[in-house]
Amino acid sequence: MVKPLRAASSPPSFGDLISPYPFLTIPGKDKRALATAVLDRSPMPFQLELVPLAGFVTLMAIAAFEDFRRLVIPNGVVVGLCVLWPFYLVTAPGSTLITAITALGCGVAVFLAGAVLFSRGLIGGGDVKLLAAATLWAGLAKILPLLALTGLLGGLLGLFVLLPVGLEFVGLRRRTPEGASEVAGIRPSSAVVPYGVAIAAAALIVVVPQSFR
Repeated sequence: MVKPLRAASSPPSFGDLISPYPFLTIPGKDKRALATAVLDRSPMPFQLELVPLAGFVTLMAIAAFEDFRRLVIPNGVVVGLCVLWPFYLVTAPGSTLITAITALGCGVAVFLAGAVLFSRGLIGGGDVKLLAAATLWAGLAKILPLLALTGLLGGLLGLFVLLPVGLEFVGLRRRTPEGASEVAGIRPSSAVVPYGVAIAAAALIVVVPQSFR
């Protein structure tokens, strides 16, 4: 016995599609319904930790620019980073007293190790202070990536300075009214590497992404 074929279901009509949205089907109440829908939407929460983080990004950019331009990292930049760090620690989610103590210990350890290198003429004093301040923000969990990335970027920057185009950039920082005569007299052995640029770049790469997780 042959079974009768079922009638194919008809596609939904336009009225069925907009029925869940009363303000589309009731013209007299559309404005009130739209206003209610807008008011019922909860606003995006403001992340307070972004305020000190913005200061961190700004100060690191200033440190990199000044070190490249004048081979000097202003003390005010380092002080500003140290002042903003407690505010970031208080506002950042997941921060505890243990993380604050360990970050402070890492910063002191990096500063002491850097002071030894500075006494031997291997690194500048401003670089030591900037790296110690960056370690505060990175904390114990990110200190190894910070140091590794600083070493990698610093090595690449040193190789760049040894190239002819790198020497030209070094000459731009040291150029006097005589111009090209000084640039031509710069030797690769006497070129000073602005490690503050590498430190600032590594700090931004390590610290900023972890604030958005």
